[in-house]
Order: sequence, then structure tokens, then C-alpha cells
Amino acid sequence: MHPVRDTVEQARVVQRWAHEHGKEVVGLRTDATRLPPDVRLVGQTEFAATVDAVVSLGGDGTMLGALRLLVGRTVPVLGVNLGHLGFLVELEPSELPGALERIAAGDFTVEPHLSLRTELRTGSEHREAVAFNDIALARTPGRGTVTAALSVADQRIGYLRCDAIVLATPTGSTAYNYAAGGPVVSPGAEALLVTPVAPMSGIGRPIVLGVDEPVRLELLEKSGPPTVEVDGIASGELPAGSVIEVRAVRDAGHVIRLDAAGHGRRSRVKLSLLDLPLLPEEMLELVPAELRRSESTQRR
Repeated sequence: MHPVRDTVEQARVVQRWAHEHGKEVVGLRTDATRLPPDVRLVGQTEFAATVDAVVSLGGDGTMLGALRLLVGRTVPVLGVNLGHLGFLVELEPSELPGALERIAAGDFTVEPHLSLRTELRTGSEHREAVAFNDIALARTPGRGTVTAALSVADQRIGYLRCDAIVLATPTGSTAYNYAAGGPVVSPGAEALLVTPVAPMSGIGRPIVLGVDEPVRLELLEKSGPPTVEVDGIASGELPAGSVIEVRAVRDAGHVIRLDAAGHGRRSRVKLSLLDLPLLPEEMLELVPAELRRSESTQRR
């Protein structure tokens, strides 16, 4: 569930459909305030281990959280857009009832997504993280640039000195990687992207790697302590000397698509809008007044 949007109405749609088809709806306890009161609440472990399909009500961030929660299981996720642009989610709320009927009839496809399985080592400390968009090592303000040696498939490539290092999947190529000037890669491609943000020396251009080429970054002694961000969520700082190893994992996430071609076309339009030097309310002024009134009436 989106962390702040009202999702009860859409949750009730899912609940009614499930009742009609003899299915049970469960929700996370952490989403209790955004669910109808009669939905059975469970913890993350039970949720991830027992569900057969997931409906994500939110934006891309909510969808990424669902995919991370289900790593290790081939559970399909349907995304309903209650966020902003939404590159990963496909449906608008009004389309949800029809989409559920199509899913019941088997009229859908499943789109596989790469993940990045990451190991973070500092001395004897070791932790892991999984991302579907990107892993970023971002400069902590006032603490110095990120300086790291880069190895690919056990071969030293060079070093990076920059404000941040972004390792992205094709899905994540339109996120931080895109903002940093990295390439846009089709979600159907198999690739791992390494993009320096505001490079000062060393490797200054994005690198596109194969999924079978593991990446190793070693923070050099003169590096500032970067903040680790997993799909945009801060996950602590790393001191100099830390090692970050990243491997791409095929078919780690599974997204329900009802109109893959249409979703691709809409995503390209959304991406082009990001390059316009206008705020959303300024773009609205370009829409004819009668269409703006029509849209306002529909929303009410």
C-alpha cells in the first residue's frame, strides 16, 4: 500500500472480486490503516511465503517494495498507480475491476525483471540487499567525494571519483541512472549499468555490462563515507575500505502485464515529459480549457 494515499476504495474492489472467486485477501499489518477493517492482517514473513499473487496500490516505490518482499518466489505483482508518473505500474484505479476479471480468465502475461543482489562488507561486518531499480553509493554532504576502485568479473577496470555511483537494472535505467545522464535500456534487455554521477576524475562515462559479469567496488582510503541507497531508500553509511559486490539475478521479480505494448508507449511519453522544462501545473496550461474542465468533472 502507498504509505500516505487513501487506498481503501481500491482494496475493497480487490476484496469484492476475491469473494466472488472464492479467494482470500490478506494484507500486511503495517498497512492496517489503509485497508478495510475485515481484511486479515499478517506479518511480512507469512505474507511473502503464502500469497499466490499481489496487488500493489501505490506508485513505483510501492511496487518495488512488493517485488523485494517476494524475492525467491515466482509470485506475480499487479501495479495500480496511485503515485505520480509510474513507469513500472500499469493500471489506473478505474481499470482495476476489468483487470481482475482478465487475470481470472488468464488473459495476461508475466514480465520478468532482473534484480541486483548486493553484498556489503566492512571488516568482519557483512550484510545483503536486493534492489530492482538501483543500488547507489551517494556522497554524504560535507564528507568528501565517493572514490572507489571498480572490478568487473575479477578484472580491475579503473577507479571512479564522483558524487555518487549508481548500479542499475534496465528497469531502473529511467530512475537515478537517467537523471545522471545514463542510457535508457529496454526492460526486456539483460544488462547491468554502472553510472558515475558528476564525475571529477577516473571513469567518467556510464558502462553497460552483461548480467553474468559481477561488479566489485572497493572504497579507497581517500573516499568519503557514502550513503547506501537501495531503490532510493537510505540504508546507512559505508566507511573507506568497504567492499560492495553486485550480481544481477534473472527472473527475480514478476510483473503482470495486460497490455505490454500500450504500457511501453505510455512510458515513453512519460519519459519525454521529464525532459520538458515545465512544472506539471505549467504543462496543464497547454491543455485546452474544455479538456481541463472535462478532466476535473471526471475526477469529481
